[in-house]
Amino acid sequence: MAERLSQAEFEAQLASLPGWKFVGDRLEQTFTCKDFLGSIAFVNRLVDPAEQAGHHPDLAISWNRVTVCLTTHEAGGITQKDIDLAKVISNLAAG
Repeated sequence: MAERLSQAEFEAQLASLPGWKFVGDRLEQTFTCKDFLGSIAFVNRLVDPAEQAGHHPDLAISWNRVTVCLTTHEAGGITQKDIDLAKVISNLAAG
């Protein structure tokens, strides 16, 4: 089981994740896309990396926005798995 990051570990990692916020017990960011098709395309790009990591984000899709939430439920908060997937998702959004 993945271990929850300490507050200091989490804060150090969060600094390397521009745009991500700590909300409750999860990491969250809303990405803006060109339109609905762009939102769906972005979500489709997330599928393989999430599946490969065995870690699946909660997603909220609207017309031109996708909100991504990451937490490790079994650990009760943020783990390295969440940080790693957030970095991958940020790179997908930038590319």
